[in-house]
Amino acid sequence: MSDAGEFIDAALQRESSWERAAEWEERLGNGLRYYGASVGAVRGTIRNAGRRYPGLTHDEITGLSSELWAVPVFERRLAAVVLLQSNLRLLDNSDLTRLEGFVRSARLRELVDPLAVDGVGPMIELLDAVERERADAVLGRWAREDDLWLRRAAVLSPLRALKSGGGDWDGFVRRIGDALRRPRETEADQGAVDEAISLVLAEVAKARPDLKLPSSVAEGLVMARAKAGSQ
Repeated sequence: MSDAGEFIDAALQRESSWERAAEWEERLGNGLRYYGASVGAVRGTIRNAGRRYPGLTHDEITGLSSELWAVPVFERRLAAVVLLQSNLRLLDNSDLTRLEGFVRSARLRELVDPLAVDGVGPMIELLDAVERERADAVLGRWAREDDLWLRRAAVLSPLRALKSGGGDWDGFVRRIGDALRRPRETEADQGAVDEAISLVLAEVAKARPDLKLPSSVAEGLVMARAKAGSQ
């Protein structure tokens, strides 16, 4: 393990709480271990690591994120997410492959959502036009994937940009349509994606009520919700 990785892991374990660990294991489960460090402690640990190891390069940041993620401990994986969020300007569209692997293996809202909303989306907004076009194509593929967590991440990723007056509304609408067309085999599959769509639409409606879904997409969403309610 790298020096930075050891520092982060040791700090997270010092912040551990067996009561919180037991609570999170019962609530979140998913085959992960839990130190019981709070979200605030995870964020503080990454800030401290940044001060202790300043000037890390792109490869060092992404390598450290993979090192943290590789051990199935919730707080380590959350720390990997926060690390990437804290270094968005170092990332580019080539890093979407790594992020896709994280999303596929996360399988928890508490990891997938911050990866998408505060990682993938803001990173794409910082890219130049050519790289952003390539990244948008990747998100389009995610929306068509069988993996429900990739579909959820594709839908959630533009949330911050859309709320703030930017973002690609047409691209978001296309991804909704693609995600809704995927066959849904389970209620959880149905709910995880439709919940994400509803969340983005509700948040955007508060800030930008002028943005409306095309009728065909809106009707598809209504049908999906009705099907979910009948299961």
